[in-house]
Amino acid sequence: MPSLPDIMTPDAEALARAAGKGKGAPLEAGSPEHDLFTGLTRLGDNTLILGHRVSEWCGHAPVLEEDIALANMALDLIGQTQLWLGLAGEVEGHGRSADDLAFLRDAWHFHNVLLVERPNRDFGHTLMRQFLFDAWHQPMLRALEDSADDRIADIARKAGKEVAYHLERSADLVIRLGDGTEESHARMQDALDRLWPYVGEMFHADEVDVRLAHEGVMPDPAGLRPTWDATVDEILAESTLARPEGDFFHKGGRQGRHTEHLGHLLAAMQWLQRAYPGAKW
Repeated sequence: MPSLPDIMTPDAEALARAAGKGKGAPLEAGSPEHDLFTGLTRLGDNTLILGHRVSEWCGHAPVLEEDIALANMALDLIGQTQLWLGLAGEVEGHGRSADDLAFLRDAWHFHNVLLVERPNRDFGHTLMRQFLFDAWHQPMLRALEDSADDRIADIARKAGKEVAYHLERSADLVIRLGDGTEESHARMQDALDRLWPYVGEMFHADEVDVRLAHEGVMPDPAGLRPTWDATVDEILAESTLARPEGDFFHKGGRQGRHTEHLGHLLAAMQWLQRAYPGAKW
């Protein structure tokens, strides 16, 4: 039986990309192309990293129905990633595909919010993280449907149908577990308290956000907060969970400053392409 290297053929161009040698000069910071590339990778990295986190439950969920549901949600998120990162590669113009951007970038080149890279911990923690993200994701996609860039609007309309289901499902489970047994309630409250310091980053704008919003390409993140607050407050009330106090939040993920958890995640997710760049079966 042939060994793995014998049946896989590395590609020289992919090897160069893995070493950080892109095809062409980096996009100029502050240019429209750089802003659009950054905005697209922020969207794609959110769905990629959360999709991978959710996929870690495959074969490990508490019941079969949840195992299948989580796997399908992970597939939805990865499918959205292919669209966002695929478009980002086109905008960059350096010949990088969605796979290149997913598997051949280092952690400091990822632009996802810190919330989505948080470890799963337990089932309740996973569901609470999903709900907090879904409550942001749906209004973001609705706003993107009105983007001045038709390509972005098209992707948002496709993804929005899936995310509407994601939010309905995660909200329902947060209610059922929050207003369930003493044990499930305590776990959901603990998850909410632990994750709350990471939600504010989703609404924190930087210079890139300001320029994209001015051009009508992507919304100002701060404008999504009222809708998110209304959704979260309604579900927390039904689930008998107490909304944490305080406005402090961790940030930096959207600018490439991450927790150690992302590095461990990427080590598992990127291993094959890093070991055998451009390999083909």
